[in-house]
Amino acid sequence: MDSLARTERRALADLFIEVGPDAPTLDEGWLTRDLAAHLVVRERRFDAGLKVLVKALEPWSDRVQAGYAARPWPELVEMFRRGPGGLSPLRIPAVDRLLNTGELFIHHEDVRRARPGWAPRDLPPKVQDALWKVVSGGAKLFMKGLPCPVTLRRPSGESVTIGGDGPGVTVTGEPAELALFTSGRQAHALVETDGDPALVAAVVGADFGT
Repeated sequence: MDSLARTERRALADLFIEVGPDAPTLDEGWLTRDLAAHLVVRERRFDAGLKVLVKALEPWSDRVQAGYAARPWPELVEMFRRGPGGLSPLRIPAVDRLLNTGELFIHHEDVRRARPGWAPRDLPPKVQDALWKVVSGGAKLFMKGLPCPVTLRRPSGESVTIGGDGPGVTVTGEPAELALFTSGRQAHALVETDGDPALVAAVVGADFGT
């Protein structure tokens, strides 16, 4: 059975072809060509990813991504569809599930939800469960610099709390929506928030994400 990472890859590649290289995304300043290039560079040019550790490499890394973005659109999408290069650890199924389940789901929604008339997908329980693992396992990493403790709760009642002591905010929604919320797409996530209005506003406006 295919993993969620693999099914999201195929669905996003198909959507890329449908909307073309100049469609908007939720990633500020990026069109679909930029998002596709980012995903290809992430999987095939680990050297370009060193900008996360070495700030001075950022201009060079940006040039590498721009070079991929300038490729013919069908070629770029096909590179993404094929997945990581032969020596990439992302070709290992367990690593793919760990690192790509949330990444590809979120970026698929970045394209879907940037289009007029979008609607949330009716995702089966097993998909929501897989995304809950992403949320509960990765929220602490993504939601850095929180102004207060935040409890993420799914409708089934499962929850995880990030942050220390003191008054906090509860964010309730399906795992798919919580995945978007915790990755910095608060304005586009269908969730309910509860807590002091000032704290809620601070959490909703916080700058965190992938």
